[in-house]
Amino acid sequence: MRVDGEITYPTDDPQKAYALVVDQAFRAEVCKATHAIGYDVAVQEQDDGGALVTITRQVPADVPAALKSMVGETVEIVQTESWGAADGSGTRTAGLDIRITGQPVTMRGTISMAQKGGAVVSVVEGDLKVAIPFFGKLVEPDIAKAILAAISEEQSAATKRLAD
Repeated sequence: MRVDGEITYPTDDPQKAYALVVDQAFRAEVCKATHAIGYDVAVQEQDDGGALVTITRQVPADVPAALKSMVGETVEIVQTESWGAADGSGTRTAGLDIRITGQPVTMRGTISMAQKGGAVVSVVEGDLKVAIPFFGKLVEPDIAKAILAAISEEQSAATKRLAD
C-alpha cells in the first residue's frame, strides 16, 4: 500500500529544518505526542554531513480484535532514516525504513527535504506491506493511518518549535 505524507517546516532555511530532524529532544517530543509509552532516539552524525536517525517506540496496539491475540497489548516500532548530505541548494534525501518488531510489517521509502516557497517541505513516500495472509490487506489502511498521524504530530511539533 502506498503511503504519502508531507511535513512543512515554517522556515525558509533548510539547515534549520534539518537541525530539527536530527535533534534528539525534538524527536523525543514527537514520540510523546504520538502516545509512545516508551521510546529511544539515537542520532549518529556521519562524516559526509548526513546522519542516521533511529527511533524505537513502544505504542499501544491499536489493531482489530481478531489480531490482538497475535500482536499483544503493545507494539514496538523501529523507524530508521538514513540522511545524506545537503546539495548546493540545501536539499536532502533520506532512505526510510519502518518495521514493527516481531511482526511482518514493513514500510520502505524515502524522505526528501527541500525549500519550497517560504518554507521547507519534507515529502515522505513509502510502500507499506503487511505480510499476513488474509488479514494483511485489511490492516494496512489502519497502519497507514497511524503513520500519517505520526507525520501530522511531527508537523505540529515543528510548527510550534520553529514559531518560538
